[in-house]
Amino acid sequence: RPEMAGLAVPHGIYIHIAGIDIVRVDGDDFYVLEDNARTPSGVSYMLGGREISIRLMPELYGAHRVAPVENYPNELLATLQSAAPRNATKDVTAVLLTPGQFNSAYYEHSFLADKMGIELVEGSDLFVRDSVVFMRTTEGPKRVDIIYRRLDDAFIDPLVFDPHSMLGVPGLFAAYVAGNVTLANAVGTGAVDDKVVYSYVPDMVRFYLGEEPLLKNVPTWRCRDPEDLAYVLDHLSELVVKEVHGSGGYGMLVGPHATGADIALFREKLIADPKNYIAQPTLALSTCPAFVDMGIAPRHVDLRPFILTGADGVRIVPGGLTRVALRAGSLVVNSSQGGGTKDTWIVEGSGAVEE
Repeated sequence: RPEMAGLAVPHGIYIHIAGIDIVRVDGDDFYVLEDNARTPSGVSYMLGGREISIRLMPELYGAHRVAPVENYPNELLATLQSAAPRNATKDVTAVLLTPGQFNSAYYEHSFLADKMGIELVEGSDLFVRDSVVFMRTTEGPKRVDIIYRRLDDAFIDPLVFDPHSMLGVPGLFAAYVAGNVTLANAVGTGAVDDKVVYSYVPDMVRFYLGEEPLLKNVPTWRCRDPEDLAYVLDHLSELVVKEVHGSGGYGMLVGPHATGADIALFREKLIADPKNYIAQPTLALSTCPAFVDMGIAPRHVDLRPFILTGADGVRIVPGGLTRVALRAGSLVVNSSQGGGTKDTWIVEGSGAVEE
């Protein structure tokens, strides 16, 4: 976002909440499949899954030392409060900004606001005066110091971004520039979600940190590169092709499972607009037992741990969202494509090796 050029954000933190999609292939090799830093979602499924596990399997759960995930809302609130502007009020006020009840993730918005004990607000509940954000309350205006936004950049302030947006708060970006409010995550962090940017992350680690990445990225062909495009066009039946800005499992081709017509269609798309696509090898994702109509069967999974970064350090949730491709053989785990979820246990060892 050009509007962010030269802007110093509170405490220098841009990504307060991140969800990193990880897959296991070839036995014990782990790869980062995607980075989610715009408005990572799914944590309510992680918390809900744990609650159901405890209710359905109390004896099994009680027999193991399972690291708790129930404290996530408190950890999230602590992270947000630590990142408040330096001129924040003594009693730091955080709110969760939602697009409203028609958003597909509204349940998660209301769930997290309730668990954190903060107000769930829409754009019309806030206003800006003298570059300070206020919330309308029955007791009069109340200053807001931190906004956990579940609203994309384009809609947060009609005076700066999309002038037709009815979801945002006029003047919000001016308050942000003045340093009077923290936005979590910062404006522009969606660049990290870009699948071309993803392909450069290992090089960024080497350049800025002078070390090798601890986790590998999936090898990626950038179709904007003529040599990469030529290779992809010759191997479409073997590769997974994704839109650069795609999400939710939409707009992708899984070559080995695609029909001839699908492959021909994607060939045309790639030739017409190569910069809009990347390609990756079809990975042999690990599987977990899943309860399906036919009984217990293996299904492909990935894992999304959640990482919180505040002025007081980094917190990693001892668990995460395990997503399951419920259709036999499918590699698409997204809930929007019929995927499910599993509770994920981090079990503390007793010091003995168990088999």
